[in-house]
Amino acid sequence: MPALKKERRVITFDLPGFGLTGPSPDGDYSLEATVRFVVALLDKLGVAHCVLGGNSLGGAISWATALMEPSRVDKLILVDAGGYPAHSTSIPLGFRIARIPGINQMLSQTLPRFLIASGMRNVFGDPSKVTDLMVDRAYELTLREGNRQAMVQRFNQPRRTSLAGRIPEIKVPTLIIWGGRDRLIPPDDAERFHRDIAGSTLVIFDGLGHAPEEEDPARTVVAVKQFLGLD
Repeated sequence: MPALKKERRVITFDLPGFGLTGPSPDGDYSLEATVRFVVALLDKLGVAHCVLGGNSLGGAISWATALMEPSRVDKLILVDAGGYPAHSTSIPLGFRIARIPGINQMLSQTLPRFLIASGMRNVFGDPSKVTDLMVDRAYELTLREGNRQAMVQRFNQPRRTSLAGRIPEIKVPTLIIWGGRDRLIPPDDAERFHRDIAGSTLVIFDGLGHAPEEEDPARTVVAVKQFLGLD
């Protein structure tokens, strides 16, 4: 008798200030506030517990949710995740402008397409993989009312790192995926997550950058399927 095919329900969503969700009503983009948003969404969808994963900021929110709401997270997938003190070797121009008082207010009114294109090429291991279609989509989503202002607010809120000190408390099975050419959050942080989270699995893709799941989805999904026992 053939083995039954394993299936997973996949839920993707836009965080406050991203995509079509719209800005946070109170302007609070802290990790703690966003974890509350994630839990509220799970409650709304009737999801008692899940495998939670995210890239960059999404990765930081994922591990913070595992810390603050451990009963809701069965497994973690961290993709070039944020959380530790920043030590970037290259920061996109748009990110740098967003942190300059006064000048950054310009970005709340207009975010030129060339800044988005430059930023995407900066974080890819192979910039030639950034297509016009990808840039157009990213640019169009900034036009959602409130998204540009949310970006400025997010970059200029006080950075709290107290939760990062608790990362070793994470006990759920964790897959850490990283691009070996990530200059925004260098692979040193992948090694640190691997050391801090006991029993975690680390997979580094040497030729990829900060968003390996976008740059080479076929390769990265193999690691995810193996971690979830779906291969």
